[in-house]
Amino acid sequence: MQPHESRQSMLVDSGSGSIGAFRMALSVSAAWVLSLGFDVFLHGGLLAKLYVSPSPFLLGPGDAFRRIPLGYLAFLVLTLTLYWTLRRLGVRGAISGFRYGSAFGAVVWGAFAAGLYSISTVTLPILAGWWIGQTVELGLAGAALGASENGMSLKRIWAIVMGFVIACIAGTILLQSLGLAPPMKIAR
Repeated sequence: MQPHESRQSMLVDSGSGSIGAFRMALSVSAAWVLSLGFDVFLHGGLLAKLYVSPSPFLLGPGDAFRRIPLGYLAFLVLTLTLYWTLRRLGVRGAISGFRYGSAFGAVVWGAFAAGLYSISTVTLPILAGWWIGQTVELGLAGAALGASENGMSLKRIWAIVMGFVIACIAGTILLQSLGLAPPMKIAR
């Protein structure tokens, strides 16, 4: 394929300029919010016990809490990269998006985990939890992006995303209430 043909097809795919950019921004935002909702459940619920003990690798709760926005910014960069990758591959549909997003997550976070293990004191349970959890996060983001690319209405995508986020928050609270995860404490 000639470079000019590729640019032409990208212009046709994006719809009319500002509408295509607006839809892209809302799709990426939905995918990002979906992954953040799961992240709360992952770290505040499923993996929370791994963060309780003092560690030479992990920051203390106060410092870690203050740096959360940096981690969420990193997830936005990954979501944008996933969007670009799925578009380039022509992935459409929630299931295909989940599969490709999960594969993307497994590779990225697998490499990150192996690199961290090679140079730090991080424990294997934390690395395994991050690898599996972040693979699911990017799979969920891929599902939202794939659904959008397949033409699902943004209202429906956002309704599903918000329902999922609320379920993740409720699940986190439930795990903490049942004593299966340590309760969150507000850092002072």
